[in-house]
Amino acid sequence: MRRNILSNKVILITGGTGSLGKVLTDRIVSGEFGLPKKVIIFSRDELKQYLMRMKYQNKKAATEEIIFNNFDRLVQFVIGDLRDSSSVRQALVDVDIVINAAALKQVPTCEYFPFEAIQTNVLGAENIVRAIVENNLNVKTVVGVSTDKACKPVNVMGMTKALQERIFISGNLRAPRTRFICIRYGNVLASRGSVIPQFHEQIKNGGPVTVTMNNMTRFLLPINKAVDTIMEAIREAKAGEIFVPIVPSVLMLNVAKVLIRGRRIKIKFTGIRPGEKLDEVLVSYEEGFRTYKKGSYFVIRPMLPEIRLKKKNIRFINREYSSHDEVMTIEETEHLLTKNKLLVDSEITYDGEIVR
Repeated sequence: MRRNILSNKVILITGGTGSLGKVLTDRIVSGEFGLPKKVIIFSRDELKQYLMRMKYQNKKAATEEIIFNNFDRLVQFVIGDLRDSSSVRQALVDVDIVINAAALKQVPTCEYFPFEAIQTNVLGAENIVRAIVENNLNVKTVVGVSTDKACKPVNVMGMTKALQERIFISGNLRAPRTRFICIRYGNVLASRGSVIPQFHEQIKNGGPVTVTMNNMTRFLLPINKAVDTIMEAIREAKAGEIFVPIVPSVLMLNVAKVLIRGRRIKIKFTGIRPGEKLDEVLVSYEEGFRTYKKGSYFVIRPMLPEIRLKKKNIRFINREYSSHDEVMTIEETEHLLTKNKLLVDSEITYDGEIVR
């Protein structure tokens, strides 16, 4: 395995001040994947950039001294908007690897403001590809961070992310010197805006805990597994491939029950919100005929024959991969939440903020 995949590379993380961007930055500057030349955090939120910088400057933990020293030396903050082609073009100069983590990702928000989702999730991706093509930039790899909602999409967020995948995959034809690849995963455990922090807040206030449907299932992914997926794709993915982690799925009712843990708090069913699915799918039935298993990942080969490399003796899964397939028991769900320190009486971290 090529462990030093980021050595001496310039890495641009769009949306780098978000949940994924912060953990990604921590692990990159630790030198775990080889020490880069520079990490550029590209986002339009000045306050989040300031808070991210302050978090490192105020941290004194001796065990993390290497990370924080490297952060000061390697990380550069750039204010810019993925929607603006000129700021994207300037940010990409001399960059080796782009990780596109910027997104408008709240499902109901995208339903109410669909064109805003299009501008960020679709036109933002096009701005990256176009900047590389029109300026003949020497970007080696672009990783598009996608979602299970892009698979068989029924909501605006999923539709825009599905288009983002297609834009990046077709980018291999438009800029053949650059490798465009994607990763696709489900809900990240305890990221800001996800359901578990919402459950914690409801329990803290005495309930009720609101669950949409009693049989709703979701994939749950520890955020470090999301980072692992990005790095595995950078190491191994061929042009146009989508890497999908094989991860646990849970009944959301069981998540609520585990977090309540015997407290006298009611559960209230509210019905599916605008754009929501009952179950999520990471690989569709149609994609299953060009998807194979590689370690703890599924790899979806590109639909376009001009990009798809010929491989012999590939065993395709020939099926859908849904959160409904293998749902964890309530005991397994409790173990997962305990392991990730997500019980209500644990010390919980969301985006660097500790909730006690």
